[in-house]
Amino acid sequence: MQELIDGIHRFQKESFLPLQTLFERLAEGQHPETLFITCSDSRIDPTLLTNAQPGDLFILRNAGNIIPPHGAGIGGEAATIEFAVSVLGVKDIIICGHSHCGAMRGLLYPESVALLPDVSSWLAHAEMTRRIILDNYNHLDGEALLNATIEENVLVQLENLRTLPAVGSRLVKGDLHLHGWVYIIETGKVFAYDVESGQFVKLAEHHTPEIANSIGRKPDQII
Repeated sequence: MQELIDGIHRFQKESFLPLQTLFERLAEGQHPETLFITCSDSRIDPTLLTNAQPGDLFILRNAGNIIPPHGAGIGGEAATIEFAVSVLGVKDIIICGHSHCGAMRGLLYPESVALLPDVSSWLAHAEMTRRIILDNYNHLDGEALLNATIEENVLVQLENLRTLPAVGSRLVKGDLHLHGWVYIIETGKVFAYDVESGQFVKLAEHHTPEIANSIGRKPDQII
């Protein structure tokens, strides 16, 4: 804890002053253009990953970057997304999974979270991901299976995102764009879902188009 307190002191003395004008402007209101949805994993830092400034990203984090579909009950995820889309008017929504995801490992191996009832209940919102993996990826195991689960979960959660009324309305209007990413912790590389190939490709080599109305996937190729 002391390290965090010392960090606040350094921020106030060293980091804040060069950005003081920016923070004074942000005090008047926020106008982010992107909603960034990712995992709660401490190894993921959306602003560091995207080199974003304060105020650039509206960030939603939870275990497994999961978005319960409309009708699953009122929760913080739906409320946060509704605010971002309807009030802040974000133009892009990114769902970003990541390598070595503990939530996806728990989804694959439910016995590992059997003593965590709240975690188990939460992962039920990714049941579609689990079934896709069981039915289409029985030729994989180990890290390859986990990587496939991470990727498929991003696609499933994008579909869940579409069921939210605020998102669906903006998609019909045509001024909201959805993107699926996977971040590799050990290399810093980001892969983006490419609609035409039905695969995740290196973001550095590919300008991510808007996700199509229905997301197809070829289960024989993964990161």
